[in-house]
Amino acid sequence: MKRQTGDGGWSPYFAGALLGLLAIASVYATTYYLGKTSYLGASTTFVRAAGIIEKTVALEHVTENEYFTKTKIKVDWQFMLVLGIFLGAFISSTTEKSFKMESVPPTWEDRFGPSIAKRAIGAFFGGIVAMVGARMADGCPSGHGLSGMMQLSVSALVALPIFFVSAVLVANIVYRRRS
Repeated sequence: MKRQTGDGGWSPYFAGALLGLLAIASVYATTYYLGKTSYLGASTTFVRAAGIIEKTVALEHVTENEYFTKTKIKVDWQFMLVLGIFLGAFISSTTEKSFKMESVPPTWEDRFGPSIAKRAIGAFFGGIVAMVGARMADGCPSGHGLSGMMQLSVSALVALPIFFVSAVLVANIVYRRRS
């Protein structure tokens, strides 16, 4: 199997196969070493990170908050996985020499202009919408798409197509070309 495409990026088929192997390995490892099966996902890690940060300024609020109590604010293997995603992306992009710092991505700039403030506000509120949606759906697209589909979960079979359709609609609304 060819590992890279002609433009220097990884083949999506190769990357997908590796991700599938990682999902299987995570189920095996957590079942064998932790005694309970745990699946890939990222949105809970961001909630835990918020709880860890909030503990530094409002410890009582975090310890008394029912949601944080249920979510169990801790650094676990999934937390390290999310950190590994950032580190792996950085290493991958620097080794293939595609890494570059950009304040405003070209696609955004073409549609909305070069304003860094406008981009930061859009990213901030987009992040809020994505996180609230992930929590309402009881998981993010990676959790439902990878782990849920691996288990043939009904919630994943419903949520994943909704994620894709919503993403396509929003991308078409936000980035469609003006006449």
